[in-house]
Amino acid sequence: MATIASAGASQAVLDKINNAGLLRAKGLISGEWVSAEDGRTLPVYNPATGEFLTEVPLMGERETLSAIDSAHNAFKSWSKKTCSERSKLLRRWYELILEKKEEIAQLMTLEQGKPLKEALGEVSYGAGFIELFAEEAKRTYGDIIPSPYPDRRLLVVKQPVGVVGTITPWNFPLAMITRKVAPALAAGCTVVIKPAELTPLTALAAAELSIQAGIPPGVINVVMGDAPQIGAALLESTKVRKISFTGSTQVGKKLMAGAASTVKRLSLELGGNAPCIILDDADIEVAVKGALASKYRNSGQTCVCANRVLVQDGIYDKFAEAFIQAVSGLKVGNGLEEGVTQGPLINEAAVKKVVEQHVEDALSKGAMLLAGGHRHRLGAAFYEPTVLGDATEEMLIMKEEVFGPVAPLIRFKTDEDAIRIANSTEAGLAAYLFSGSISRAWRVAEALEYGMVGWNEGVISTEVAPFGGVKQSGLGREGSKYGIDEYLEMKYICIGNMLP
Repeated sequence: MATIASAGASQAVLDKINNAGLLRAKGLISGEWVSAEDGRTLPVYNPATGEFLTEVPLMGERETLSAIDSAHNAFKSWSKKTCSERSKLLRRWYELILEKKEEIAQLMTLEQGKPLKEALGEVSYGAGFIELFAEEAKRTYGDIIPSPYPDRRLLVVKQPVGVVGTITPWNFPLAMITRKVAPALAAGCTVVIKPAELTPLTALAAAELSIQAGIPPGVINVVMGDAPQIGAALLESTKVRKISFTGSTQVGKKLMAGAASTVKRLSLELGGNAPCIILDDADIEVAVKGALASKYRNSGQTCVCANRVLVQDGIYDKFAEAFIQAVSGLKVGNGLEEGVTQGPLINEAAVKKVVEQHVEDALSKGAMLLAGGHRHRLGAAFYEPTVLGDATEEMLIMKEEVFGPVAPLIRFKTDEDAIRIANSTEAGLAAYLFSGSISRAWRVAEALEYGMVGWNEGVISTEVAPFGGVKQSGLGREGSKYGIDEYLEMKYICIGNMLP
């Protein structure tokens, strides 16, 4: 009955969003809302209820090429605007998103499933990138190099890369877009956005607000639908000078190979396999709170989720008891309902991966089921928050991202054991450690082969810090003052005949 009631509530929220002018269901090319040329559409569903929300165009190569041409034409004028002009437009976009924060968050919950409180947090986080890069637009400093020659002056300037193709995932429908688009626009680039097919509506709402902010037609374009066709068109076009992608390592490798033919710049934020190390001098309460936040945020569907919880043998039982109690207190349900902390997984396929591949594999190899471990009584794509005890390195869940609400606990004896286990993966995005010793934690943090490390903290993402990984977790950094450099080319200018 709860799910049926939620479905009715969902329609009321959708009507409210539509009345606010934020329910866009077409692609955006040259400032115009357009359908697929052949009229094909793609349905969008609510993962919590299974209900149909709306349909969007199923676009492909032709629409993408039109969007590329639009961005290419707009680049000629957008790149010539002063940094101050671009900054003011970005600032206005940021303000409009915050003005419509509630509606955007509700739309995100409808199409992605995360609890409304988390969605509201993502809107603020995503808008923060626009605010940050509105400011950084004014700080793309160059250099004057002391010349070894008396008649020459040597300068370095930074100029926009050009048209950027951005490909984003479904788990953060706003923040993954603003984290790429904001620095691109601040640098003077124009963009073609391909949001995930499962969650296009938040992206389209953000694009609508960019129009209202006065960002000129063609600077932001949005196409969605046939991912292979859209991706191929972006890769093969010589007008597209950069691809920024967040998603799986497998797809990232394909993009790297495809970008070779036109020698495009790439930013890749790929898969993770984050360890969460609980040392025996950790504050148990702090460690439980941090591990819980890292593991179960967005129902475990984040690339920086704690995928493996490594607990030192001396405090394993004490930590496990407190952690199980905390996990048992999580409330599962439709994200629009009050007090819900765990929404559904994105779809049935995600549940099957959690159940059939990872949990069953771990149990068959000797893991202990300490909490959860079953599909939730709400049905659909809901799964119980789960804890597995006595996990081993041979289990699939220790080798791959589970991307769901399942935490495997593994014992270790020494700090060196923890470091070895943590680094025994080709992923290197995020890692976490909990310890009360500064010298010990510093030594472990430096030894971890990861682009980001949280010490006594389970939620480390912020727009002002560089986000990205090492090894096969990607290339480049997003956010912070460093993020805009990914969208700038460095040009050296030598001025001769300078003697009086």
